[in-house]
Amino acid sequence: MKSDIEIQKDVIEQLKWEPFLNAAQIGVAVKNGIVTLSGQVDAYSKKILAEKTTKKVAGVKAIAEDIQVGISPVYKKTDTEIAEAVVNALKWHTMIPDEKIKVSVEDGNVKLEGDVEWEYQRNQAKTAIENLTGVRFVTNLVAVKPKITPYELQQKINSSFQRSANIDSARITAEVLGSKITLRGKVRSFAEKEDAENAVWSAPGVVSVENKLLIEEPEYAFED
Repeated sequence: MKSDIEIQKDVIEQLKWEPFLNAAQIGVAVKNGIVTLSGQVDAYSKKILAEKTTKKVAGVKAIAEDIQVGISPVYKKTDTEIAEAVVNALKWHTMIPDEKIKVSVEDGNVKLEGDVEWEYQRNQAKTAIENLTGVRFVTNLVAVKPKITPYELQQKINSSFQRSANIDSARITAEVLGSKITLRGKVRSFAEKEDAENAVWSAPGVVSVENKLLIEEPEYAFED
């Protein structure tokens, strides 16, 4: 079992491994396996990347993310300019039905609303605008309208687990209640827990996922 100090060291090293990030700008604190990220970055996409990078580290149980986005005056945009850039980014993304998404911007904070058929379309709408200059935060209120029966949904989720090389499908169950999914069982890492949840979100019609998977502490062999 890793100590908090070991986890902290591994997280810092993992952040340094990302060329897009300046690890010196990000503070890392760990208590009982829960990692708190702090500091300031100059782009919303870096804030997201820091969180994703931390999740890859073994021993991490949860993340409390407190990184602030500070846009340099050189790159600051008006809300109108940001809104125009967001609309164009959505329009040029072939996977997103842009005509179904409404955009509003206030002080660099972008809010997306509307309806789509697939969760990946909802996610892509946010991903498509994360790197735009001037964006400080993205609130994704786009809803997924299900068009599939619960039985079909269950079958698709189980098949997805079985296809994945990173998920031990025998130790995970997905309970389907309408379009809400609850995951139960045990996983080997935070990354596997997230992979299982992402696999569920990739199924058509999923509108809610409750991830109750437990992370098993790995056993380390020590020499006398």
